[in-house]
Amino acid sequence: MSTPDAPAPDAPSLETLIDLPPYRILHLAGTSPDLVLSFASIGHDATRMPSPEFVRAASVQNRTALFVLDRSRSWASAPGFAGSLIEAVAKLRARQTIENTLAIGTSMGAFAALRAGEILPLTAILAIGPQHRPAAAEETRWRDWTASLPATLTAALPQGPQITLLHGLLDDSTQARAFPQARGCDHVLFADQTHSSLAPHLKLRGVMAGLIEAALARDRRRLLRILQSAGGQRR
Repeated sequence: MSTPDAPAPDAPSLETLIDLPPYRILHLAGTSPDLVLSFASIGHDATRMPSPEFVRAASVQNRTALFVLDRSRSWASAPGFAGSLIEAVAKLRARQTIENTLAIGTSMGAFAALRAGEILPLTAILAIGPQHRPAAAEETRWRDWTASLPATLTAALPQGPQITLLHGLLDDSTQARAFPQARGCDHVLFADQTHSSLAPHLKLRGVMAGLIEAALARDRRRLLRILQSAGGQRR
């Protein structure tokens, strides 16, 4: 799995807001009432905590951001996921006003972002390459991590937030097609991208900040227009 938009060496320092193993939640302060919740993928080094993702794009317009890391790579199934999120957001609300909240992630992080929609009142979710059932028998790409997960563990499609699912069809067609079509959910497919290339592709096209802004504003037309300009087509 890729680690899109990891912080540069000169990136602003992040405060550890929650440290309840296996979860760690880092905080990037901002003055905007918009909050971005970024959920990490498994990363490249299994011996270390995953790195925070989408740091630059999340902090545009001085937004507040939380970066949710899971050392156990449990697809948000390890105990404490809901409690960690609720406590982190409560701490932020004690400090500042929060009006709109976006959850974003890629791969395992996208699965966790969808799960967060069942726990928190979210405005929108951007889920890039989420697995429908990460431990399904036919899915072997992450078997080292998913072997201990229940085969029935299934991605959520919560009602309330505006959900946008993104998949690259070169190697993620089976996972993409497993997602049911649902009210309040747009599913955008990229015929020439893979699971690992999709998030870097969007970053290289310079559209991540615009996608986050449109999602927070619930501007569905703009969101879909940006994705179409980057090569996506609605399912």
